[in-house]
Amino acid sequence: MGNAHGHRHKHHHDTSPSNVPFPNKFVPQPPHISASHNHAPSDPSPTRNGGGMGTLPYSHVDSTLRSLAGQAEGFGHSAVGGLHGPLYRVTTLADDGPGSLRDGCRRKEPLWIVFEVSGTIHLSSYLNVSSYKTIDGRGQRIKITRKGLRLKESEHVIICNLEFEGGRGPDVDGIQVKPNSKHIWIDRCSLRDYDDGLIDITRQSTDITISRCHFSAHDKTMLIGADPSHVEDRCIRVTIHHCFFDGTRQRHPRVRFAKVHLYNNYTRNWGIYAVCASVESQIFSQCNIYEAGQKKPAFKYLTEKAADKEDPGSGHIRSEGDLFIVGTQAGLMTDKAEQCMFHPSEYYPSWTVEPPTDSLKQVLQHCTGWQSVPLPVDHGVTA
Repeated sequence: MGNAHGHRHKHHHDTSPSNVPFPNKFVPQPPHISASHNHAPSDPSPTRNGGGMGTLPYSHVDSTLRSLAGQAEGFGHSAVGGLHGPLYRVTTLADDGPGSLRDGCRRKEPLWIVFEVSGTIHLSSYLNVSSYKTIDGRGQRIKITRKGLRLKESEHVIICNLEFEGGRGPDVDGIQVKPNSKHIWIDRCSLRDYDDGLIDITRQSTDITISRCHFSAHDKTMLIGADPSHVEDRCIRVTIHHCFFDGTRQRHPRVRFAKVHLYNNYTRNWGIYAVCASVESQIFSQCNIYEAGQKKPAFKYLTEKAADKEDPGSGHIRSEGDLFIVGTQAGLMTDKAEQCMFHPSEYYPSWTVEPPTDSLKQVLQHCTGWQSVPLPVDHGVTA
């Protein structure tokens, strides 16, 4: 848990989020935040831990190759990927065979996978990623197409700096996380135009962080929790932060059963809604920018019946410090949100957040998704 119980956050009634002096790193108080009807950000009494305003997290992770490991903020903070394994070098864009991405990902030992080629990998079927793998696209430009990556009963996987585009076929997602996968970090990926989802997280997969990703040209962007009959999905926990949902139609994300923390994301020009809370979901939306472009709701609630319950119900959303602009209607329902909502400080001690300003919006438009960054030097396998 966070600090000692009994300390409530102070609430400001100024509706301009930029007036609140959030530092970059804050250590939150325990979950006693009251929902504010004017959606002004609260003062979480944070502590400063370096960095200035307008700075993205993870400034240190490109210093050496393996600096990524174990550095995710949020629920995926334990993901180490292939930290303790040797380098595997992808030397061909072929779908399979020696030196291919598929050949590296199927191996059972820990591997830190890097690329010596740039270009497009045309997958003929889902590429299964086994446990303790880092797929590190820094230093090259790799695009995955036709099919996607599947994390099936995998743990400790890091996927960094890749592009996903043009996935075709029923149930074809860019990255599919199911079943029973955990400790996953997806960072700096660009995803667009798949026939099903861009990222789907279902079937008891949990402890996942999605950060600095760019989503575009898509309908059903991200699903967390597949079906109201899958009551075991109550274990799912996902953090989504510093992502740019750029004109995608819906599901940013759509959630069943899971606990989801959204912070410092920019969602604009959606078609139906931005975020959807369905059966028993708990969504904590913090300092995000919602820009509909025309009169549309940011939040939507859908009622479904869990398989082990007699009565149907929807989920819960708590909005703290969010910015709703250019036609956006919040669409918040505050009933029972206080009693039913988790707080991130119950699960991780700190995270990087700042006010939802125009400066943040500009940064997220340019610094999310695949980035042209060099491959850092590797100092070898750590003990």
